[in-house]
Amino acid sequence: MIDVLFISGKTAPISVLADAVRTLGAEGARVSYAASVPAAWISGQLVDIDFTDTHRLSTYNRRRNVELPFGERVWLRSRKDPWLRDHARQAHVLVALDEGAVYTVWQLAHRNRAAKAVYGLAPAIDAVRDLNQREDGPARPRGAFAPPPSVIARDFAKTMQRLPASTARTLTAKPIMRSSIGARLWRLPLRVPGVPASIRVKTGLRVNEAMNWAGRHSGGAYALALTASKIKDPAIKAELLDKAVTQEINRGTNPKHMAAAVQALLAHADGLQAAERYEEAAQALQRALFLGFHRVVHIDQLTSPLADDPEAFVKRFHGSNAMRTVMTPRGRVRPAAPAPTDRPLRLLVATSANDNFLHHILDRYRNHHGVEVRYLDVATQPSLKRISWADKRMIMERMGGDDEYAELVEDLLRPHLDWADTVFLDWCVGPAAMLTTVDPGDTRIVVRLHSYEAFTRWPHLVDFSRVDDLVFVGDHVLDLTTALVPQLRGPQAPRTQVLYNAVELSEFPRAKTDEARFSLGLIGVGQVVKDPLWAVAVLRLLREEDERYRLVLVGGDMDPKSSRATAKYRSKMEKELAPLAKAGAVLRLGPTDDVAGKLTEVGFMLSSSVRESAHLGLMEGAASGAVPVVRDWPFFAGKVHSARTVYPDSWVADTPEAAAERILRINATEESWRHSAKLAAEHALSTWDWSVVSADYDRFFLG
Repeated sequence: MIDVLFISGKTAPISVLADAVRTLGAEGARVSYAASVPAAWISGQLVDIDFTDTHRLSTYNRRRNVELPFGERVWLRSRKDPWLRDHARQAHVLVALDEGAVYTVWQLAHRNRAAKAVYGLAPAIDAVRDLNQREDGPARPRGAFAPPPSVIARDFAKTMQRLPASTARTLTAKPIMRSSIGARLWRLPLRVPGVPASIRVKTGLRVNEAMNWAGRHSGGAYALALTASKIKDPAIKAELLDKAVTQEINRGTNPKHMAAAVQALLAHADGLQAAERYEEAAQALQRALFLGFHRVVHIDQLTSPLADDPEAFVKRFHGSNAMRTVMTPRGRVRPAAPAPTDRPLRLLVATSANDNFLHHILDRYRNHHGVEVRYLDVATQPSLKRISWADKRMIMERMGGDDEYAELVEDLLRPHLDWADTVFLDWCVGPAAMLTTVDPGDTRIVVRLHSYEAFTRWPHLVDFSRVDDLVFVGDHVLDLTTALVPQLRGPQAPRTQVLYNAVELSEFPRAKTDEARFSLGLIGVGQVVKDPLWAVAVLRLLREEDERYRLVLVGGDMDPKSSRATAKYRSKMEKELAPLAKAGAVLRLGPTDDVAGKLTEVGFMLSSSVRESAHLGLMEGAASGAVPVVRDWPFFAGKVHSARTVYPDSWVADTPEAAAERILRINATEESWRHSAKLAAEHALSTWDWSVVSADYDRFFLG
């Protein structure tokens, strides 16, 4: 015999109850009934229904509970009821007849995990029939709360449409949503077919809210993605997936649903563009690019899907009609004029706030008799600053929906373009996309791309048919960017050139202290990409052999406010460094204006980064006579160009173990260390010092 327990928080339709009890009886079940209703209703209305037993649950609310939602009140006033506990313990099927009983049934199901817990009469009948089909009878292995088939999902979804917010919050309370039982229960109405879109979306948003509130953040994002997978409306689908991915990004994690979100946003953008709704299309495409190239995914992590397989990563973008419109080269009316021979070259050097790699270039050409220099920092010009990062307006303009943007750029930049023979714009980001909005006339346009820009959306918004030369700092970054951006492989692609950064290294060779042999240096620890924990791993291996080894960190710390991903790495790093710093094995110098002076205490210079363009700090360390130990930057390792082609192969180590082995081998004697240090300094000064590299810039600018 199968025992079924009905529970309701209010009166139920008598005829419906009677029919259900008769059906269940025919299936071999006996039904007991408990309800939080007036006593007269129990005694007067249920006499003709063949219940095995009936019981009235208390309707009294303690003062502290009166403000709680109804479903929670039902449970709190009946949870200690001996009759209810006894019958729930013996039941094979627990049935909530209304929303007010759902929370109580859920609580009882936690206590009797062998029982099926369902919501509604139809699922109750299905549950009994399912038990009858079991060869071993109604008893089932003890396990998690197992909701019934799709009927319960539809019932839940329909109920959600009419539930007030307070009741819905009770049904998605923290205890429920923190459990795997509750989480699975609420996924059913999101997954089942046939639910109206408006109900499905409302339910999905409610479950997402509750999951996040209960700390099950991945479940919250999954609820939105699951809801979106059943929605046909492209705008709603894109919005739900955008929300899911944004929530994951805000927690500093790689979103599981990024591909689906980007695809949905691109499809939405394509549809809007076809309908000539350009502003909305630009917004959707901007979101696709913003999310797809988000810094949390590519910059504030130790891996990037973009680096793993560049062609596969950008394929979905290039399949979008809207994106192809934006990336269509528009060319220029006439080519750049050759450098003048009858007057100095007019060179406009431009950037936006970041002039870290321009100082020596500006100094050289400001004092060059054959060059007249002007400097433009668009971040200091409010009118230019406002439009130089306005990617949505750039996209609209390419689609034909914002002629005013092009006119504004023309008005602000044309005086600079008319004056300059050559524009040298550092960093391939927003200002580069803005600059190529207009035809530059016969002015030569040069853009320099370092490394991080390749992991952003900006190169995909630059019209490279209006760029004459694209300068890279390393061949490995050139290879990656060319694989990512189709315009760089097309007939109107700019010339590409690799030029080392302008670095003055002559001040770095100085005498080392006696303790320098056992000091490892790392310059620059302010970004996750620098991965100082790799350097810590090397230090630990060395200290297992000799406790004189220590690690000297130079530079400002990571800003935890930049992203949650950065904050997580910083927290992990601090935990690793704390005991080592206390033991004197790690010295944190912070920012300094005297890097050369600090390097007199460093005998080995590490590059622990996962990616670099060239790593200025490593070059400075090598020039100082610190023996270089370079991690084979994982973003480029194994490719045609990598850290092994930027530096001598003998400097590069695949693992912390290989790095430690190189250090121990070279440092076996002081003579061996000094010899390696001398060779490193000679290579650095003869290869990267500005006295050498400046000639390459002269040829590049002046011919």
